[in-house]
Amino acid sequence: MSYQALYRKFRPQEFEDVKGQDHIVTTLKNQIKADRIGHAYLFCGTRGTGKTTIAKIFAKAVNCEHPVDGSPCGECPTCKAIAAGTSMNVIEIDAASNNGVENIRQIREEVTYRPTEGKYKVYIIDEVHMLSIGAFNALLKTLEEPPSYVIFILATTEAHKIPITILSRCQRYDFRRISIDTITDRLRELMDEEHVDVEEKALRYVAKAGDGSMRDALSLLDQCIAFYLGQTLTYDNVLEVLGAVDTDVFSRLLRKILDKDITGAIAVLEELVVEGRELGQFVNDFTWYMRNLLLLQSSDGMEDVLDISSDNLAVLKEEAQMVDAEVLMRYIRIFSDLSNQIRYATQKRILIEIAIIKLCKPEMEKDYSSIIDRLDSLEKKIANGVPMAVAPQSGNAAAGQTQAAGAPMEKPQLPKAIPEDVAAAIGNWKSIISECGAIAKTYLNKGVPTLGSSGELILLFDDPNAYEYLYENKAGCMDSLRELLAQRTGKEIEVQLKKNESGRAAADIVPDLRDLIHFDIVEENF
Repeated sequence: MSYQALYRKFRPQEFEDVKGQDHIVTTLKNQIKADRIGHAYLFCGTRGTGKTTIAKIFAKAVNCEHPVDGSPCGECPTCKAIAAGTSMNVIEIDAASNNGVENIRQIREEVTYRPTEGKYKVYIIDEVHMLSIGAFNALLKTLEEPPSYVIFILATTEAHKIPITILSRCQRYDFRRISIDTITDRLRELMDEEHVDVEEKALRYVAKAGDGSMRDALSLLDQCIAFYLGQTLTYDNVLEVLGAVDTDVFSRLLRKILDKDITGAIAVLEELVVEGRELGQFVNDFTWYMRNLLLLQSSDGMEDVLDISSDNLAVLKEEAQMVDAEVLMRYIRIFSDLSNQIRYATQKRILIEIAIIKLCKPEMEKDYSSIIDRLDSLEKKIANGVPMAVAPQSGNAAAGQTQAAGAPMEKPQLPKAIPEDVAAAIGNWKSIISECGAIAKTYLNKGVPTLGSSGELILLFDDPNAYEYLYENKAGCMDSLRELLAQRTGKEIEVQLKKNESGRAAADIVPDLRDLIHFDIVEENF
């Protein structure tokens, strides 16, 4: 016989084999024992949690010739036929590919015929939310008053897409995500039956990667076993097959980020890329790691909630003392946004590198959480005695007028007397600039207007691109600016362009005439 995937080979055949859905199993068994079987059921829940499996077991149980405590015996001809998929009484329909009105009309015609064997005809409609509106409307009457020998079981992962008229006609059962412990126990049980040697830590990681889905966990385990066929399946083997990352790497990366060590953090990412790790999974797992840190900070009783080993818990507790909750929430926000961006990105590594730089350099962002991070960084520098950077000394200081180390730089003083025409131009500076061309306006706004020694207007530029563009386009940009100045002031004003090559900001070395509005000005004729 050809090989069967684990999730197919070990699909539960009785209610007792179903794991993690005791609240549903108990209810259905009691209905069967008390002969209080409904006519329509709606099974809701995430993938791989047992919706279709329980539907098939229920179909066997209601038709079983010798039921045991509400569960099918599995031995009678009816149970065997349903298990083999040859029974005419159990009809499975995939609504994703059979979602039209004609498909539902066919069901309405079939339900008029009694079952050839057994008590009930059971219709299992999977992914029922994919039915069209017309198909739902066609199903309504039959679903409300089906023949006594017909049972409908509707299964869906998206219950919110089902019309309320359908919901109100069904008994609704919500399937829960299966816990990591339950999945791990089931995997261990199946591996013992398959005689496969697997580390407990490896099983727990596979169970966690299954994200509450037993089927997903079994598929991942199947993949790992196939890669290391005949060998002991270790935790490191599972990480390699799934492209995942050990938690030690998350700890190293977080500490680099907390130290603002961009080079070191990028080096950790480089290791993962070289090892061929799946970067999307890495982003999700690192976000989860930081979430565990935040939970540990939030309350004293979180050790029971976090599904980690005692060794990892000790490391988490140490790191929880190293970072503030506000900063940690900023980290989680950035990586949560990244997980959405990276899903369809072609340059995943670049996006992760940008996110890491954002974490290390909070000054790149202007929101509240980044400000908290910047203040926290400054407090640590001060506490460690790290001196703040001192601005370069001016030319006067180089000539002998030295400034005390760390003393604040004095803002350049505005001249006491400013030409009348220049004062008038600066008073209307914004409106004058706004009338220039789009590119010229952008670059002119980057210049610091100041007063020359002969009373001329000088624009000093920190941005070399702005200076080069305006200098090369004097005939257009500068002539247009002089004409606008003449219209507003009634005088011709000489305007000169200069590039700032001092190594300091232009506003720190020359008085900015735009600050005139803050001073009393004496106008004189030069």
